[in-house]
Amino acid sequence: MSKICSSTLLLEDEKVRVTRFDFDPGQETGWHVHEYDYVITAITDCFMVLQHPDGTQTNSEVFEGNAYSRDAGVSHNVVNASGHQMSFIEIELKNSRVAEKT
Repeated sequence: MSKICSSTLLLEDEKVRVTRFDFDPGQETGWHVHEYDYVITAITDCFMVLQHPDGTQTNSEVFEGNAYSRDAGVSHNVVNASGHQMSFIEIELKNSRVAEKT
């Protein structure tokens, strides 16, 4: 089994990029920086560990059907901390680039 989760591009146009992420237990996204503001919508209950560049980590629970948003520039690795498959949809807002905010 791969340590990296699967990602499927569902839609991309000039305004948004929509990607589905599917994780088996223990799988992760790999380290990445969010280029755009984004919204996450949980398809399943998501029990995640968010690893931060400074070595700290945050536990996060997002229940099926719930959503949250974050600003561009976030750098982290997301790990499925549950014993179950986990899935969410990420919607990136392309008019919100990090470079446009500085």
